Amino acid sequence: MKSFSPWKKKAVAFISCQGISQFGTSVTSFSLFWYLTLRTHSGTLIALLTVCSFIPQMLISFASGVWADRHAKKKLIIAADGSIAFVTLLFIFAIPEVRSDSVLFALLFIVASLRSLGTGIQTPAVNAVIPDIVPEKHLMRFNGFNAMVQSAVQFAAPAAAGALLSFSGLRTALLIDVVTAVIGIGVLSFIKLPGKRKIPEGDPRTSVSKALREGLRYAGKNAFIGLLLLSYGVFIFLSCPVGYQSALYTSRTFGSTYWYLTAVEIVGFAGMSLGGLIIGAWGGFKKRMMTLLSGLAAFGLLSVGMGLAGDFVVYLVQMLVLGIALTMIQTAVTTLIQERVDTSMQGRVFGFENIIYCGSLSLGMVVFGPLADAFPMRAIMIGTGVAFLLLALFIRLNKNMR
Repeated sequence: MKSFSPWKKKAVAFISCQGISQFGTSVTSFSLFWYLTLRTHSGTLIALLTVCSFIPQMLISFASGVWADRHAKKKLIIAADGSIAFVTLLFIFAIPEVRSDSVLFALLFIVASLRSLGTGIQTPAVNAVIPDIVPEKHLMRFNGFNAMVQSAVQFAAPAAAGALLSFSGLRTALLIDVVTAVIGIGVLSFIKLPGKRKIPEGDPRTSVSKALREGLRYAGKNAFIGLLLLSYGVFIFLSCPVGYQSALYTSRTFGSTYWYLTAVEIVGFAGMSLGGLIIGAWGGFKKRMMTLLSGLAAFGLLSVGMGLAGDFVVYLVQMLVLGIALTMIQTAVTTLIQERVDTSMQGRVFGFENIIYCGSLSLGMVVFGPLADAFPMRAIMIGTGVAFLLLALFIRLNKNMR
């Protein structure tokens, strides 16, 4: 039957096992951030945890993008996922032995850094697998459905994290990551994926640095890809207040409980899941850039609206729509890279995308974390909302982005 073609079966199996793994990863991430948020209420410490969660990922991505182009992606994904689970398990055993908050927080930062290294290896490999198993004409729809699955998984993760932290504690919440990693790796081991890429004669396969420079030259010569990555970095930097500091904003403005934080995250990921369903069924605008521009404009207007919101329900409604806009942006960026970058370079370009994501997010938290301790977060969110609209205008007017 056409609806059960081999590539569809393989694609569904792949996104399912990655969704299982991501569920545990998300539960752990929420647990670490929320635990620190409610224990300290410090924007600076949250910024430090964010840096620890993303800078190692950024640094390893310089090499992991090359590895994804040169080695079997399946092995890279399994090794990375297993390493993340192992580090988490060690932390679970260490927690009862810690008697000081300062020591516990230090261990938390170390664990976040080590987990980040694994994610930096896994992410480019996962993104580079998709064009290997999905026909190009179906990429936007598949990326939309993939975003829906990932968002649906993360929709459940905050509720699980909130419940586990409230009734069982941090160790139980962290254990979920170990269990889901075992399941995800088990499923992936039975999926047949393309193996190690054949390297043409004369290719500098023995040197990661040479391959990396080759990728940088490729991205540099392609004005569209270069500007797309730059614009994506600016977007991530500006999204820190409305997105990545939402827990801090909620605890300060509406209430300091796990359940308020859970509600915000659930609604946000519900919006992302709905956005993925919409993109998967609709396929986006025929001109991919229109999907990206529409998402950016909506994101900017919503950021302003959420900064002005005085009622928690109104804030939640806007967070729902923000999730839809975010999925439009991320799906459009991923699809544009997959469609416009040579297959032999996609691992490296997705590695660069991950570097830009982690670097921009870390820089954003370093900037906006202390600012959140010094200035009203409402004003910061409104200001960044205006900046999103200016970014959309810049992309629209730039002839190299068409």
